[in-house]
Amino acid sequence: MTSHMRHRLALLWRYYQVGIINTLVGYGLFASFVALGFNQYVAQIIGHLLGMAFNYVTYSRHVFSDSSPAKLRFVIVYGINYLLGLAMLALASSFVPSPYLAGVISIICVSLINFFLLRHLVFRERAA
Repeated sequence: MTSHMRHRLALLWRYYQVGIINTLVGYGLFASFVALGFNQYVAQIIGHLLGMAFNYVTYSRHVFSDSSPAKLRFVIVYGINYLLGLAMLALASSFVPSPYLAGVISIICVSLINFFLLRHLVFRERAA
């Protein structure tokens, strides 16, 4: 295995380690708002927006720390991520009666796409 490949795998590993924390925060917000009686889609957008700020800090400090972050592109990528998550939530909700489980399914399906968008559009490697 080349050093470049090891670097990419290590980066993906850190992404998912931090992603677990980010997901717990985001899903915790979503579940809390659902438990408070919010519509699941309203709960998702509020949780997504609050989680987005948290995610920017954790990804820029712990995963892509060797990169130059672009805040506007981060917001755009998270807009795309939100739309993908919303579509997946709607799809999962049509098969799964629990909004909690539908939320988990949505998170799992969108996370890998989000990694590639973040890596290639937001946190680009700094020039040597």
